[in-house]
Amino acid sequence: MARPYRLEAENTLYHLTNRGDGRKKIYKSENDYEKFLEYVLQAKKRYKFRLYAYVLMRNHYHLLVETLQANLSRIMHFINSSYTTYYNVKHKKSGHLFQGRYKSIIVDKDSYFHELSRYIHLNPVKVGIVKLPEEYKWSSYKAYIGKEENKYIDKEEIKAITELWGRRYRNFVMKSIDEKRSPFKEVYGGILLGSTRFIKEKLKELKGQIEGKHVSYKGELKGYIEKEEILELIKKEYGREVEDLRGRNRRDRVRKIAIYLMRELTGLTNRDIGTVFNMKHSAVSKAALGLEREMAEDAGLKREVARLVSNFEA
Repeated sequence: MARPYRLEAENTLYHLTNRGDGRKKIYKSENDYEKFLEYVLQAKKRYKFRLYAYVLMRNHYHLLVETLQANLSRIMHFINSSYTTYYNVKHKKSGHLFQGRYKSIIVDKDSYFHELSRYIHLNPVKVGIVKLPEEYKWSSYKAYIGKEENKYIDKEEIKAITELWGRRYRNFVMKSIDEKRSPFKEVYGGILLGSTRFIKEKLKELKGQIEGKHVSYKGELKGYIEKEEILELIKKEYGREVEDLRGRNRRDRVRKIAIYLMRELTGLTNRDIGTVFNMKHSAVSKAALGLEREMAEDAGLKREVARLVSNFEA
């Protein structure tokens, strides 16, 4: 079975989370919460990373971390294994504490730092544990609004990233306290959250890791191409605007090429592509398959499509 990526890079911001096995509690007492944070602090000293935000919930945790070296797996192994050993001894348990491996998402610091820190700090409010985020003890929120010192987070580095601090940060968070929107709906390929430019740069930078075997999203992560880029290429090569490609002519080869490129190079579904060309999703599939059959019989067409695809290769 394919498993999620654990891409490792230096100077990279990650959102990290892990959940209790079977969604069971991973913290049973205040000492448990404190012990977990102690292991995070020990990991920081040993592996040299920055902690920007956190929340420890009853059965899971969220960490916003920036690595300074390509050593994420060592960081997370130390934290999770150390805490599991402590927990099992303390509570006379054995076996797994966490539900499989941790989940990591690489984050665009410029675009998503504020939104993710807010999401993390609002976790206890969203699940109804408290009414206000400052009422929850086991998060970094009170440090952000100036209500307490926090030895676990890197305060000066956070202030270098954002001007939102104290009352300004609290106002920023409170504006969204009733919203249910999650930034993770915008994650690309299960591992990247950021602007189009950021995603393209990270895909190129981490290409060697992405091309590894037995990992999920392998096909999706071959590239990150927007439909507008394909339409622009079609216009350049064939002089056809998207409005010209929305007719009912099933034999329109240029439209079939555009559809084929979108299916191969973007993360769009057949329904998404159908919206672009004013077609049913079933017609999109037929058009793409039809072009594949034509390419199998026409070497010149096959070379033509390969040439178009090469415009998007790194």
